[in-house]
Amino acid sequence: MMKAIVKTSPSAGARLAQVPLPRIAPDELLVRVHSASISPADLAAWSWKGWIKGRMKLPRVLGREFCGEVVEIGELAKGFGKGDFVSAESHIFCGQCYQCRNDQRHVCSNLKILGLDLDGGLAEYARLPARCAWKHNDESLKELGALLEPFGNAVHAVQVEDVVGRSALVTGCGPQGLFAIAIAKASGAKPVIALEGSAYRRTLAKKMGADTIIDPGAKGALEKVLKAAGGRGGVDAVLEMSGEHRAIDLGLKALRPGGRFTAFGIPETNPSLDYAGGLAFKGARLYGISGREIFATWYRMENLLKSGAVDIRPAVTHTLPFADYRKAFTLITSRGKKCGKVILKP
Repeated sequence: MMKAIVKTSPSAGARLAQVPLPRIAPDELLVRVHSASISPADLAAWSWKGWIKGRMKLPRVLGREFCGEVVEIGELAKGFGKGDFVSAESHIFCGQCYQCRNDQRHVCSNLKILGLDLDGGLAEYARLPARCAWKHNDESLKELGALLEPFGNAVHAVQVEDVVGRSALVTGCGPQGLFAIAIAKASGAKPVIALEGSAYRRTLAKKMGADTIIDPGAKGALEKVLKAAGGRGGVDAVLEMSGEHRAIDLGLKALRPGGRFTAFGIPETNPSLDYAGGLAFKGARLYGISGREIFATWYRMENLLKSGAVDIRPAVTHTLPFADYRKAFTLITSRGKKCGKVILKP
């Protein structure tokens, strides 16, 4: 048996429970979890609101963002040895569909996601298909290993188009938004404008390199964004990382004609948006971001971190043991949002 954070009932919350150790399939690895970070999907499961209700079948071990040591190897899992340190790619792709055969494995037609469709890594041990394990060649990123999956989302969101010399607006400075600020800065965006309602997270946005930080609730927030963008008729790239209706609306209004809008944040309910004025009449380019390109983005993010071009450590504000999981979820869901990324360790 092992400890795991499990969603057991269709209501708010989850519980720390004893569950059976996973049994791996021939193409899988058994990973002793070193650390796991709380993801947006974990938060949706915790609150049990919106899209999660129609997607997650219970009971389910939560956790899509984790890393750890390989302790058992299936007979068909090649290229790994006991003791290897790996990070999890949470998008379990089939390898056979049209998308998989056209370098779009992250949006596989038969996609399953760890901690959502399959048991995840907020546990002492986790099953991981070998094809979805990123093997580290040293331990330099060990303490950041659980963050590579979400960091990859932000890398893909920012770099889906070139941002060199272009203005970028990051809406929402939760962990993904904080990562996006640092990536946009390292990728040559200028200026990088952050939109965030939490005073605590505005401070974190400054640490991550934002040039201008604006409270969306302040009077004249849109005008402040447009002024910070430098008189181009709006910002070149909107990176919507929050899923908040107000941020989506402001982002569309701030986008310049011919600019690009990157949609990553998932709203609890479908927003009402100005489709004609915000997108069509502007000739805007819209990118939906679901995960990372497997594994092209992983090579990019490893290089960004190992080169020192991006430092994501300031975004990590709390590291707690599994026993404090309720405190962890309360920190993230509290009104003041006085945290960045929260990591849990078994």
